[in-house]
Amino acid sequence: MRLSVLPSHLYGVAACGAVRRWARGRRRFPGLADPNHPRKSIVGTTRLRHLQAWVRSPEEFAVPRTPFRARSLAASVALVAFATPAFGQESQVAEATPIQEVIVIGQRDVPITIVPRGLSVSLGAEHFAAINAVNVEDLMKYAPNFFVRKRFIGDANAVPGFRGTHSTQSARSLVQVDGFTVSNLLGNSFGFPPKWGVVGPGEVAQFDIVYGPYSSRYPGNSMGGIISITTKPPQDGVEAFATAQYFVQPYKQYGTDRNFDGYTGEAGFGWKQDDGPWSARLSYRRLENQGHPQQFYQLTPATGSAASTLVTGAVTDPDLITKTPVSGAFTVEDTTQDQLRGRIGYDFGDGWNAALLAVLWTSEYDGTSPTTYLRDAAGNPVFTGRVTVDGRQFTLPAINLSVTERREILGGLKLEGPVGDWQASLNLSRFIIDKQRARTSTGYLNGINSTLGTDTRQGDTGWWTGDGQVERTLGDHELAIGFNSSLYETDQTIYGVSNWRTGATPIFTTGTGGRSRQLGAFVDNAWQVTPAVKLTGGLRVDHWRAFDGRIGSRVSGTPRYQSYTDRSDTAVNPSAGLHIDLPGDWVGQVSLATATRFPTVAELFQGRLDGNGNFDINSFDPNLKPEKSRDANLMLRRAFDDIRFTGSIFYQRVEDAIFNQQGFNQFGIVTSSFKNIDIVRQWGVEGIVEAANLGGIQGLDLDFNAAWIDAQTVRNRSVPASEGVQFPRIPKWRLNGNARYRFAPDWQISTGWRYASRPNTNLEGTQRGDTYGYMSELMIFDAKLSWDVTSQTQISVGVDNIGNDKAWVFHPYPQRTFTLELKWKG
Repeated sequence: MRLSVLPSHLYGVAACGAVRRWARGRRRFPGLADPNHPRKSIVGTTRLRHLQAWVRSPEEFAVPRTPFRARSLAASVALVAFATPAFGQESQVAEATPIQEVIVIGQRDVPITIVPRGLSVSLGAEHFAAINAVNVEDLMKYAPNFFVRKRFIGDANAVPGFRGTHSTQSARSLVQVDGFTVSNLLGNSFGFPPKWGVVGPGEVAQFDIVYGPYSSRYPGNSMGGIISITTKPPQDGVEAFATAQYFVQPYKQYGTDRNFDGYTGEAGFGWKQDDGPWSARLSYRRLENQGHPQQFYQLTPATGSAASTLVTGAVTDPDLITKTPVSGAFTVEDTTQDQLRGRIGYDFGDGWNAALLAVLWTSEYDGTSPTTYLRDAAGNPVFTGRVTVDGRQFTLPAINLSVTERREILGGLKLEGPVGDWQASLNLSRFIIDKQRARTSTGYLNGINSTLGTDTRQGDTGWWTGDGQVERTLGDHELAIGFNSSLYETDQTIYGVSNWRTGATPIFTTGTGGRSRQLGAFVDNAWQVTPAVKLTGGLRVDHWRAFDGRIGSRVSGTPRYQSYTDRSDTAVNPSAGLHIDLPGDWVGQVSLATATRFPTVAELFQGRLDGNGNFDINSFDPNLKPEKSRDANLMLRRAFDDIRFTGSIFYQRVEDAIFNQQGFNQFGIVTSSFKNIDIVRQWGVEGIVEAANLGGIQGLDLDFNAAWIDAQTVRNRSVPASEGVQFPRIPKWRLNGNARYRFAPDWQISTGWRYASRPNTNLEGTQRGDTYGYMSELMIFDAKLSWDVTSQTQISVGVDNIGNDKAWVFHPYPQRTFTLELKWKG
């Protein structure tokens, strides 16, 4: 999958006419005429080097006009993308003013790093300063119609969701850090989130989000959206920086009542050579946290009569999906993470520059402290066996202890510069899961006695990505041509061991592996037809191949492997758009696209073996099809003095949506695995308000957004009962917002809120609740107070979830959490 960030001087839509755009922004947003205006960032500008192409004489590109006719979307796109028609002897458009601004929510005075087709959001320092951010994904938690499934501080399974994207559809998002891939497209579930841990929130300069696959520059994994994280570049001379945070969460649920706390520490320095080509930035970050329990044990009704222990302490929750008593809590999420990050830059002086990024990220998860609520007559804790609760007999579930270790490495190289009249860029990256080892006991007694268990080891796992493009201005056109490539590979082996802590005497049990490769090419064009009209369009072609899929088990005392059949497919996807100035000082944008998201390694190579060492045909679907979407987005915007309103209507229809469900496989047998849903459809309406100096109060800024979503399973032959039902985990309503008030030169107070109505928990819509195991309503309010002690030092205190809303995403979300932060820069 192609996952690169475009270099800041290659944004076709944003590039042409930077100065004219700025002038238009001042006319539309009068407050921006003041360079010190707190919302100067609302209309962004493009770097001055974009003007080089703009002022070039149009006669240089004079060619005959080609008529623009189309009978279909594909034909229209082909003409928009490939034609360079309107370059006549005198380019009236190139000389006309003004050119309309690009529609970007929250845009600052630097360009957005993703081509902004459809709804686009750009967040910067003024937004970050108002957020209690411990993990980098916290920085976008108030973005419009957006969420991150973050269950606790340091959560390794924080999956982003856009609009009607399910919170476990991780393969429908592209996430990049400084242009390098951190999307884990090895699978498609909560177990394959982006690798957020390669950057800390204090290192982020800009956070950009684009919703949907409306640019042909990006592959089908942009079906949900794209996230680009840009880190802070080295400044002139030498700078140093440090941040320390402490946080505590008083948590109470069922029989758990205790404080969970942790800390982060980050420090580093940046350097840029005076009158020289070199620059560098190096940082180290450590996080330690005790997160609240993520799951709870429930007793299992016992059959027959046998000796049992009379116990107290079991908790009854009548709203649980399974009505049996709660007997305890899984281990707390005791997390330790270390990150070492370095970036080196070199400016060749002829317009070419290079950047090299390297990140080492290690993490450990200690799951050796499960909790039981049960006590016998003597007051001793009870972890195993058969028990009696209120006259009924139950058996305790297996309580396992575990330890997980990971070591992950990201390396990337970026080159960019001019090639004749073209601007070129090349990105290469490699992400390696160098070590991933999970050791788990087989039951509680084996856990505390350090005996039998399993040892799961990751072999060659990670991904390669490479992409390049060239772009230039041709009269009224901004033309880009490029390629994308990726290789994802995984290898996992599970051993039975005699000592789960040390992994002693391993015996092979099962093994799986596989690879997927994707090669893509695109052409993309933005054509300024008139001063008030811009057409955009593109075409991309992708070739995908899945191979080396294998599964093995122990047969007659030795490992035995079988192979999956290799798969390959090709997809062609067009995109088109219209950006237009409308009467009454309105601006409109229409975006259309199709996208193809191919199955991941885990979705394809998930099969199991039966007792004879053969494929279990009930466990996998070898004919899994790629997801194919048709997307449309309409946006309107208008600025009213210091208030800007943006409205959006979106539509997406996905054929063969891949989802883990229970139903009939290709052999007509009921099974639970990834299957294709025939048709899933979503549409919705979004309203976004950005206000500066609200109510005439200097320094009071507000961002507010509301979204209504209708996401339905239209046709599903595997599970007919799901047809016509709201798709699971997608709420009907989302409201996010953030207000910031600088009430004194050195003081700022802010508040944020997130609301989501109660969604369905399962595909059939029969499970709706507000407790463990369900997807619940969410209503969370946050606050932060910051004091600039000196020009170099800042102290902040904050609280998240002020009302202590007990919300659930099957697992419990965090309850009320307090944060203390100290920042220093020198």
